[in-house]
Amino acid sequence: MTSSNPRRANGHRRNQVRAQVLREEDICWLCGEPVDKTLPPHQDGSPEIDEVVPIALGGSPIDRANCRLSHRLCNVRRGQETKRQVRARAKLEPFTTSRSW
Repeated sequence: MTSSNPRRANGHRRNQVRAQVLREEDICWLCGEPVDKTLPPHQDGSPEIDEVVPIALGGSPIDRANCRLSHRLCNVRRGQETKRQVRARAKLEPFTTSRSW
C-alpha cells in the first residue's frame, strides 16, 4: 500500500530531514523571524518544515536542500506558491485601512 501523502511516503527519511532542519535552523525562511521550536504542533507559531519548491510543483519532501524551517502560519499563508510569487502578490495588493480619511 502506498501513501497518498508524498511527505509520508518515505516517512523515515522525512523524519531524518525534519530533525536535521530543526537542529540547523532557528529562523523562519519566509518571514525572517525566530521560530519557537518548543511550541506544540498546529499553533500559528509552531515549527514546520516547508519545501522551497512545493511538492505540487515537483519539489522533493526528503531533499534537505529543498526543506526549510517556517512558522506554521507562514507556511499556510504561502500555500503552493513559490516565495517569489508570494512577494509579488504582496506588492500588488494595496494596503487598505478600515477608516475613510
